[in-house]
Amino acid sequence: MSLRGELRILMEREQGKGGLRVVSLFEATKGLLVLLAGFGLLEYIHKDLHLAAEHLVRRFHLNPASRYPRVFLDLAGNVTDAQLWVLALSALVYAVIRLVEAYGLWLQRRWAEWFGLLAGAIYVPIEIYEVVRKVTWPRVSLLIVNTAIVVYLASILYQAGQERARAGK
Repeated sequence: MSLRGELRILMEREQGKGGLRVVSLFEATKGLLVLLAGFGLLEYIHKDLHLAAEHLVRRFHLNPASRYPRVFLDLAGNVTDAQLWVLALSALVYAVIRLVEAYGLWLQRRWAEWFGLLAGAIYVPIEIYEVVRKVTWPRVSLLIVNTAIVVYLASILYQAGQERARAGK
C-alpha cells in the first residue's frame, strides 16, 4: 500500500475515534448511573422501603391514590431484602458490562464495536414497539439515540471490512 493510502486510512481512523469516544462516554455514563442506583438499593436493606416510597410520592406532589403512585407504593411495600440484593447484584452485572464495553470502545477494540452494535440493535424493535404504542418524547429520544449509535457502529464495522478487503487485494 502506498504512503498516501496509509495516510488516508490513518486519518479515517482518527475521525472515527471521536465518535467512538462519545459512544464510550455514553455507555460509561449508563453503567455508572446503574451502579449508583444499585448502591442506592442497598441503602434500603433492613429499612422501610414503603415509607421512603411514600416520601418520594409526596416530594413529587403526586396523588397517592392515583393509579401509578399506588402501584409504586404497593410494590415498595412488598419488596423483600433478598429481592433488593438481587436487584443490586443485577445492577452491578449490567454496570460492569456497560463499563467493559465503554473501555473497549474508548480503545477502539473491534470486539467492543461488535458488542455495542449487537447490544444496541437488540433494543431497537422494542423501542419501535413502545413508540408505536404511545408516542412520548423520552421514547422517541431513546429510539433516535440508540438507532444513531447502532448505525454509527455498523458504518465503522463496514468501513473496517472494506479496508481489510482492499488490503487483501
